[in-house]
Amino acid sequence: MTDIATSFKHFIESAEFPCVGAKSALARDALTVLPVGEIDSPACDVEIHRALREFSESLDHQSPIVRSFVAIFDGPEGLDEESFEKALWNRLQSLHNLDVVSGQQWSEAVDHDPDSPHFSLSIGGEPFFVIGLHPHASRPARRFEKPALVFNSHLQFEKLRADGRFDKMKQIIRKRDAELAGDINPMLDDHGDASEARQYSGRAVDAEWKCPFAHKEVA
Repeated sequence: MTDIATSFKHFIESAEFPCVGAKSALARDALTVLPVGEIDSPACDVEIHRALREFSESLDHQSPIVRSFVAIFDGPEGLDEESFEKALWNRLQSLHNLDVVSGQQWSEAVDHDPDSPHFSLSIGGEPFFVIGLHPHASRPARRFEKPALVFNSHLQFEKLRADGRFDKMKQIIRKRDAELAGDINPMLDDHGDASEARQYSGRAVDAEWKCPFAHKEVA
């Protein structure tokens, strides 16, 4: 395991980290970690896309084990929240563009309009909820030593929802996050209530915020 992957493991294991889902994934060896270059550069986009598609193809949506894919970038570590948000959406746009070039259609399980309350990012035909982490995040739970993007399968969460486990896990996570930060995360919404794109970077955005992502049709 690389040093940064070990650091990420310790970050998840810490008593303060609120996401019990990530802790469970780590305990079950269900985290795939890919160390790559700088988040504000496209240099590693093809590598990330290939690894993420392989991860998508390996998912078992009927399994009770929730798996996550994590791209951890070498830097830059000095990005403020707006700069990180810009870099995050540049990377996600590039990953989508690579999908389009390869002829991969958007997942039919979710909407491709980032303003839609039913939006999730689709890569390799798999819809993902993306969580951005970086050193200067305002929410402590999002504050990791390196920029990182965590990809969680939307369909796995839907399986948890159907099993009745999702709401219980969500309540625990939100309670722990509020205790850690001192207040409730103002950006939290349930899928179907508001676009989850507003939550990806972790930055608090207002009602006028416009997602910079643009869906493209496969030729």
